[in-house]
Amino acid sequence: MWYVAYNAGLVLAFPVILLVLFSKKRCRRGLSQRLGRLPPRLNPDGRGVLWVHAVSLGEVVAVVPLVRELHARYPRFRIIVSTVTETGREAVEQRLSGVAEHCYAPLDFSWVVNRVVDQLHPSLFLFVETELWPNLLRALALRHVGAVLVNGRLSSRSFGRYRLIKPLMAKVMSGVSRFLMQSERDAERIIALGANPERVVRTGNIKFDQPLPDLGGTSNTLPREMLGLAGHEEILVAGSTHPGEEQELLTCYDLLHREFKSLVLLMAPRHIERAAEVERAVREYGFLAVRRSELANQKAGASRTQGPRVVILDTRGELLGAYRHAAVAFVGGTLVPVGGHNLLEPALWGKPVLFGPYTDHCAETAELLIRAGGAKRIQNGKDLAHEVGRLFRDRVVLERTGQAARTVVTDNRGAVQRCLEQLGGLLDGSEISRPQTSPACQPSQALGKRALKGER
Repeated sequence: MWYVAYNAGLVLAFPVILLVLFSKKRCRRGLSQRLGRLPPRLNPDGRGVLWVHAVSLGEVVAVVPLVRELHARYPRFRIIVSTVTETGREAVEQRLSGVAEHCYAPLDFSWVVNRVVDQLHPSLFLFVETELWPNLLRALALRHVGAVLVNGRLSSRSFGRYRLIKPLMAKVMSGVSRFLMQSERDAERIIALGANPERVVRTGNIKFDQPLPDLGGTSNTLPREMLGLAGHEEILVAGSTHPGEEQELLTCYDLLHREFKSLVLLMAPRHIERAAEVERAVREYGFLAVRRSELANQKAGASRTQGPRVVILDTRGELLGAYRHAAVAFVGGTLVPVGGHNLLEPALWGKPVLFGPYTDHCAETAELLIRAGGAKRIQNGKDLAHEVGRLFRDRVVLERTGQAARTVVTDNRGAVQRCLEQLGGLLDGSEISRPQTSPACQPSQALGKRALKGER
């Protein structure tokens, strides 16, 4: 009954979904793939296929170390990574070139997902964070294809929504072989929605396993000069900002720049399509706005702008490099009720991390950073200015805070290895090639118990 109701709703929504996809320029690319027409290059070539689904940029970045390890350990498999967004596609092509191929994820219509599953014929399906698509998971289960949730998490908002359709979610999750969750909270929530406890393992957050940058190295894809910075200038980097946050950041900068005359603010809007909107806001505050793309077009040796200004990072894939040059970092999606973005990127560089009250998407990481003394939660632009000013006035504290943030990263690594241990039984051929007795692809209870013991 639940599947009937779900699919009836999809059919009714189909014209609206198509209208949305056509109206958004960034969604038009790959539309045929989203409707089940994959390119010929993805046709089976005799090797088994590992299908990894990562929604967007953040999920792709997180899963890169795991995909690389899978490629190295299981070369007999061909790896295909699907995404929903353009930024996700770009990340796959840039970070996993020669390792995995990209395709756009299918819309969750039964006729679409059936066609895609039959064409890819995957040996195993890995989906990152929480992409519980009923028809896709059902199509995989009916073909006895194992499905594994990797780096699973459930925000309070998602958990609340899924609870409204718990009977459907319980049926959907019966076809999932493993739930590899980030935290105890996430594990408890997935079980509360109907997941078999014997298939749920807390493996940790694979974002901690991003390659550690060489703090003393000179190689970097984004030199200071490309941000238009003079040698004596320092920057406050505000990454992944949303509407409403830029105004608070500009309030902060307005309070700081008179005392700290060499301070430059860099803002990286979460969606670079908003760069013009951010630029207007900067000018309304009376500051000079400089786009990173314009700096890239300057001739070598051209004179740089000096004095108070705001650099707008309107290019893709450069935020991590920008964090390297930060004196202090603010992570967006936290002063507005979004839930927060990647707090670990500035921490990787040993930078003090500041964020607002809305950290539901990264709650455990936020608490780890705060407890270690590597981060501080702020409430608004004035509070941010107070905290940045405090750190700037005491460079010993600033340095110690940054070191504490990096220590949190180094002390919590190992999630990728724990995921690989859980995937081993599914990829060594003993499980994925053995006929299943039910379309739910349920692992044996013995496997579930071993998984839980391994987690402890």
